[in-house]
Amino acid sequence: MVVICPKCKTRLKVDENRVKVDGSRFKCPKCRTILLVKRPAALRKADLAKKELDKNKILVAHSNVDIADEITSILIQQGYRTVTSTDGIDAMIKATKERPFLSLVEVGLPKIFGFEVCRRLKQRAETKEMKFVLIGALYDQKRYTREPESFHGADDYIEEQRISEFLIEKVNTLKGIKPGEKAEEKVEKLPEKLRVEKPGQKAESETKPEITTFSASGGDRVERARRLARAIVSDIYLYNTAKADESIKNDTFYSVFDNEIKEGLKLYKNRIPDEVRAQGDYFKETIDNFIINKKKEI
Repeated sequence: MVVICPKCKTRLKVDENRVKVDGSRFKCPKCRTILLVKRPAALRKADLAKKELDKNKILVAHSNVDIADEITSILIQQGYRTVTSTDGIDAMIKATKERPFLSLVEVGLPKIFGFEVCRRLKQRAETKEMKFVLIGALYDQKRYTREPESFHGADDYIEEQRISEFLIEKVNTLKGIKPGEKAEEKVEKLPEKLRVEKPGQKAESETKPEITTFSASGGDRVERARRLARAIVSDIYLYNTAKADESIKNDTFYSVFDNEIKEGLKLYKNRIPDEVRAQGDYFKETIDNFIINKKKEI
């Protein structure tokens, strides 16, 4: 492969076999500039596809830090290492980079919905063998008493309010641990101090995850409003996928799901303070953005 020095424009011939998966540094023989050389995209993708998934690592992708901390704490007690993320784009990046064997993904993630994260990663050679569990937040438990119509490639589904009850059972099943078999027999023992990576910072040693108290600041309250709106629209979509796709294609989503949207809006108004709703129509904004993004894919 040929690399051009950005400083002196000297053309350097580099043996691809000498370049590591994450890139290697070379010194320009003319101007002595240090160059970071990466393997061609096709080769990097092939390298990642060959790299095994980490059987002790789980990605926790959730926009609510309290729920993420709850999940992380449960997993660490079982001996797993965790990587956390708070939005869909970051979740996709970390899933590809960190190579966990399992990703627990909130359905209503910001930026990219969790079911889209799952679907896209399942289509990639380097992550197609990764296991996924979608985490749902039912806004109306009486209405949605069945499993979602589609898991979008995920291997399982769990509701937020049932995490403490069923999380380990579902994780163990995907890990290949049979009922009655001790989990520690198939989970490698970790060092006394565990490494937990949190969003926006490098992994650091700690004996347990730091519990973050949820603040009711203006920004947090807006995010809570958006999160509830995402939960409502994701419920409508997950439990009526084919019907929703057809309505989006025909520009009839609002009319087809008029009752569901009205019920969701009623709940939204009951839970979100007037002063927050006065700042913007986050409910409609979320639905409109969802329709726009889905229409591009259909």
